[in-house]
Amino acid sequence: MEIQGDYHTHTVYSHGKGTILENAKSAKEKGLKEIAITDHGFGHLLFAVKRNKINEIKENIKIAEKGTGIKIYFGVEANFTSINGDIDVSEKELEQLDILLVGHHRFVKSKFVDKFKLFLPNMFCRNRASKKIKERNTNTILKAMDKYPIDILTHLNFQMPTNIRQIAKKAKQTSTYIELNEQKMCFSAEEIKILIEEKVMFVINSDAHCPQKVGVVNKSYETIKKFDIPLEQVANLNKLPIFKKIKR
Repeated sequence: MEIQGDYHTHTVYSHGKGTILENAKSAKEKGLKEIAITDHGFGHLLFAVKRNKINEIKENIKIAEKGTGIKIYFGVEANFTSINGDIDVSEKELEQLDILLVGHHRFVKSKFVDKFKLFLPNMFCRNRASKKIKERNTNTILKAMDKYPIDILTHLNFQMPTNIRQIAKKAKQTSTYIELNEQKMCFSAEEIKILIEEKVMFVINSDAHCPQKVGVVNKSYETIKKFDIPLEQVANLNKLPIFKKIKR
């Protein structure tokens, strides 16, 4: 049981500690075939990747690919910015991405109404959300999956509790992977059972913020074993996942 690719890694272009080349070298040392560089979305108030760095990142990806033999995809970990399911990536920027990850983060540029209805309620509920908050969170993600070609939902339920069954059904419908995040695993036993029942496809990711952590997914392996997640439902175990813009 080995992952073939790690599709959630950060670099110095947001708040990671390593370069693209260093992430790729670490991936090669661990026997991975490919990785994605997915720095924080353009609207993050503290750690956003800069739009004017896109061409530089893509050039450094080419250099790292040539130097390591590892396939590297350019992506972002975008942020939800509104209760209408908007994210902090424009249509033009989407065209430049190989892979799109989306997750909830607290410190994101947004309108006042969304700060009041989405970010502040989740900040203070400490994952014990009211039915109303959970419903609003769920609808936000459902709308985003309808609007955008999301490949992976990152650390689902982290500081933004949702109705897992509804998310699972939409993920299945839209071919969106649910992440098993090495750093932030926020599913209860019952929720994992629901995800399995709904036959969602998982992807294991490190969410590495330093090169040494790329490809390190021991907790995710333990979760798979503990809850007997069918290996055929884990897209990057012993095989490569199929993303919306990547041709295999």
